[in-house]
Amino acid sequence: MRPHTGAQPATTGGHPYDYYYRPGMPLRPPPPRAVASELWYEPRKAMLSPWMTVRREPRDTPRTRLLADHLWQGDEPMDEVVAAFGRLGTAGGRRMLNRALEHGIDSVDDPPVELVNLFARIDNPPQWYDPDRWEYGRRLWINVSTAGKMAMGVQDFMGTFVGAEVASAVGETGRFVKDPYRRNLESAVWFGSVTAPGALERRSPILHDTVRVRLMHAQVRAMLRRRWGAEHFARHGNPISNATTMGAAVTFGLTPICFDHVHGRRCTTAQLDAVMHYWAYIAYCFGVADELIPRSAAEGMEMVDYMVATAGVAPERTAGMAGAATRAFSDRSLMGRVRIAATAPVLGAFAFYSSAPLIRTLLADTPLRAVPVEPWSTATALATTASVRLRAFDDRLPGARGRMIRRTAHSDPFWNRNIEVARFLAARVGIRGTPFDHHDGSACPM
Repeated sequence: MRPHTGAQPATTGGHPYDYYYRPGMPLRPPPPRAVASELWYEPRKAMLSPWMTVRREPRDTPRTRLLADHLWQGDEPMDEVVAAFGRLGTAGGRRMLNRALEHGIDSVDDPPVELVNLFARIDNPPQWYDPDRWEYGRRLWINVSTAGKMAMGVQDFMGTFVGAEVASAVGETGRFVKDPYRRNLESAVWFGSVTAPGALERRSPILHDTVRVRLMHAQVRAMLRRRWGAEHFARHGNPISNATTMGAAVTFGLTPICFDHVHGRRCTTAQLDAVMHYWAYIAYCFGVADELIPRSAAEGMEMVDYMVATAGVAPERTAGMAGAATRAFSDRSLMGRVRIAATAPVLGAFAFYSSAPLIRTLLADTPLRAVPVEPWSTATALATTASVRLRAFDDRLPGARGRMIRRTAHSDPFWNRNIEVARFLAARVGIRGTPFDHHDGSACPM
């Protein structure tokens, strides 16, 4: 698909909604699969109710309609780079990309126009980006409670394994089943790295890795489009869509600080907006179309509400991934039943951070399907509320600002610990690096 500049959509000839949006175009309706599910109602209400009325049907606003429209499209500049690499050869294309990241696009001999267009965006932050506000938002995001970070992690986990679009894509690649240690290491490294000061400055290796992850997503999208065919696109829209990428950014960004607020550690509108700015620029670097990126937390909350409401129900792939993750509990001996029972505190905590129906959906076809989540969910709620309020009390003590500055001087200690664990587990199976090149062959037709 080549860039176009007019108000008329440039289709590929396959589906009338298979194009990239341009301002002034009529908005496409959401794909048929994007309907509200009762399964996600309680998590939405628990997170967003202090700021908006959460209904079973998500709010219909200009921003949510634009979000629904972008479920049909991917990441235009990177999708075109993947197509160009298909003509030039992926190995040579990656060398060009790496050289341009390290030394600038002008250092690449005869780069394809698609790569030039990509770096025009990478090299030129948007006018709305404010580095000082981004840094303030970064510090606020790191400074949330451990419980707030756990809430984000668990809800991301549930979206990955139970949400229809993401679970289908992740399940189809097979990486959680066949290559879980590399996949977990890549996620942990990226999340930890992007919390560092100056992480997304042009010469930062963390920005370079962000672009590589973005390339990997576009490669998987091309593979899934080819493998799933026209009927899947007509019902589900584009896999790893631009809207889903933006939805991930707003939920990653707002969940921790909103969780703290709900549990007694209040935040201001200005703080919410700064955190949203931090994640808005991450979304920009990840390839989200500029017209879709929220400029305030209020806009971001509208998007969270819509994306979570329409995340869908568990696809067939959920059972395979959950089954692989719980294979060690298939032993029905006495010791095996003891191991199953011992998972109750963890599952109870997961139920608190997401919901009991989500846990039951996730584990429906696994040996853990009947493990009770109570009283562990209630105990987690009590302990979590106490820990968040303790942090709120600490915020009122003398020296709180200095403690925050010291705590956030480098990358997030919470994610650094996750990286250490992921590196240890990956090293045990011979995985020691994160080149983010696992899908270099995925976009090529077989």
